[in-house]
Amino acid sequence: MAVKIRLKRMGSKKRPFYRVVVADSRSPRDGRFIENVGTYNPLTEPAQITLKEEEILNWLNNGAQPSDTVRNILSDAGIMKKYHEAKYTKK
Repeated sequence: MAVKIRLKRMGSKKRPFYRVVVADSRSPRDGRFIENVGTYNPLTEPAQITLKEEEILNWLNNGAQPSDTVRNILSDAGIMKKYHEAKYTKK
């Protein structure tokens, strides 16, 4: 099963609000998901982002692949840097 970390669109028409979820790559965008790991609100200035860092790092270590947008969000939050350092530093 290919697992992705991606955005699930919520909110009303013209007022998007997103949840960052871990889902099977074959499930629909707004369909079934495994775990909710954060939120993203692009309408506020600056964009409001809340993330569960420990759960996201756990999923990344288990092989989950972030979508392009989620990868950018995680990079801005510094989570991708922590993941990269944990994975590639010598033990």
